[in-house]
Amino acid sequence: MTYNDQFIRACRKQAVSHVPVWYMRQAGRYDPEYRKIKEKYSLLEICSQPELAAEVTLMPVRKLGVDAAILYSDIMNPVASIGVDFDIVKNIGPVIDNPIRSAADVEKLRPIDVEGDLGHVLETIRILDKELEVPLITFAGAPFTIASYLIEGRPSKNYLRTKELMYSEPKVWFSLMDKLGDMVIAYLRAHVANGGKAFQLFDSWVGALSPQDFQTFVLPTIKRIFAELQDLHVPKIYFPGVSSGELLPTLTDLSVDVIGLDWRVSIAEGRRRLEHKYAVQGNLDPTVLTGPMPVIEQYAKEIIDQGIQEPGFVFNLGHGLFPEASLEKLRELTSYIHEYSAQALQAGAQRS
Repeated sequence: MTYNDQFIRACRKQAVSHVPVWYMRQAGRYDPEYRKIKEKYSLLEICSQPELAAEVTLMPVRKLGVDAAILYSDIMNPVASIGVDFDIVKNIGPVIDNPIRSAADVEKLRPIDVEGDLGHVLETIRILDKELEVPLITFAGAPFTIASYLIEGRPSKNYLRTKELMYSEPKVWFSLMDKLGDMVIAYLRAHVANGGKAFQLFDSWVGALSPQDFQTFVLPTIKRIFAELQDLHVPKIYFPGVSSGELLPTLTDLSVDVIGLDWRVSIAEGRRRLEHKYAVQGNLDPTVLTGPMPVIEQYAKEIIDQGIQEPGFVFNLGHGLFPEASLEKLRELTSYIHEYSAQALQAGAQRS
């Protein structure tokens, strides 16, 4: 089998034979085989075993036929290296016993030691680089999203303490953004050095901010991250998370290749708000997967029809897969995306 570079080509707005597809959280609890592994090991225990983490990364590529793998990891993994103790608690998420609330807490954070503390992640990437026949996407959590866990102490719905620090102690806030930005830059640079073929910056919760607050308190750090990683010649994806449609017009100066869209903004409207500068990725509502296949395919068709209007489109979900999703439906959806988009692209080429 030859190497499948359709995902890389789409990220670079090059011609493709079909629309490439991968799914956020594609290695997850919807897969019965993965659930059995989770009965024996926690997420962090899987991450600490490179051979196992590589195998879990490979599972959806083999089972679904997706065009890219995404590293099995967690956005919280690198924070242990900068001095934050945390656990991933079942049915809750990341929990921090000593949340960051003051200048002194921020000052205690140390520079990341990727090789020393996260060598198991790099070894997983090296294993996958040898085994995969599709590109490996690695990732990091963006500073606001990571900060929201560090400050709140656990997942939050209103980000009250996070915004309180942002508004009340801007110097402390920007110091935290700087340290988390440094962490992300070093972490992603090490990923690419060890075989990562693309990376995505997940800013899952930044849609909780107004465009003005995003531009003031977060965007400068996002710009710095991508500017400092510009020398890495791999596709760079920024996913501003859920409910982020109003932020899209603020992103037009980012040094990225792809912007991920959630399902609240259409592909066409997302491109318009981004001034047609980037490839786009998205944006099926994950809960559509609860419907019957004809309904799922109709939603996918509408997204593909918009996506192929311009070069540079990667099919994905608007957020991550949920545990109740069907492995069989995902396999059928992947085949449908490939087959329908190949026919539509060929028909378009013949018309032109």
